[in-house]
Amino acid sequence: MDACTMMRMKLHQFRYLDIIIALFAAMLLISNLAATKLIAFGSIITDGGAILFPLIYIFNDVLTEVYGYKYARRAIWIGFGVMLLAVAAFTIVRYLPGAAEYTAQASYEAVLGFFPRIVLASLAAYLVGSFVNSFVLAKLKVRTKGRKLWLRLIGSTFVGEFFDTTVFGLVAFAGILGGMDMVNFILVGWLFKTAVEVVLLPVTYRVVAYLKKKEHVDTYDKKTDFSPLKIGV
Repeated sequence: MDACTMMRMKLHQFRYLDIIIALFAAMLLISNLAATKLIAFGSIITDGGAILFPLIYIFNDVLTEVYGYKYARRAIWIGFGVMLLAVAAFTIVRYLPGAAEYTAQASYEAVLGFFPRIVLASLAAYLVGSFVNSFVLAKLKVRTKGRKLWLRLIGSTFVGEFFDTTVFGLVAFAGILGGMDMVNFILVGWLFKTAVEVVLLPVTYRVVAYLKKKEHVDTYDKKTDFSPLKIGV
């Protein structure tokens, strides 16, 4: 990307970026709350977050493909901040004295009483998987010269979701799920989330094309600093 293009991007006011980031953070919070429950379909074991969490990777793909890695990185850290704020707020409320009329303390703790291990697993898996996903997509876009969007979308999700599901499973449920159950948990979660990306590929294609047209941007991360620790764009 040349200097003139970078300058135009800095001056450009995106119409939809804030909406996408807001939805990204909201889905992250909701899916992590749902992930506190293990669900089983016969011998298939996964967590409740699998219902919504795949959409987070689709949003991550859209951010990286359209706006570039820098904006995706910013969204990832905003989502991380939202999660930390939620954990802090729910934990403080948990330990505040309840009113005499309040009789649902046990239910509150069961759903919102985050265990440190689950919190650590969720945050670590989210950061690792999201950054890997965005990095792979950005690199593939440059390597393919903007062609084969399907390869970038599926390939990045395939790799990112593997790291996400593996980190979460090992940190959250090691010692709780046995060897084969753990393998089953990781494989089912990983393949299911990737399958959602494949099924929704036509929708993702249309969203990406629409945003590129309306926002007048199609970023190639040729000289991007891929350090995950930077927050600025």
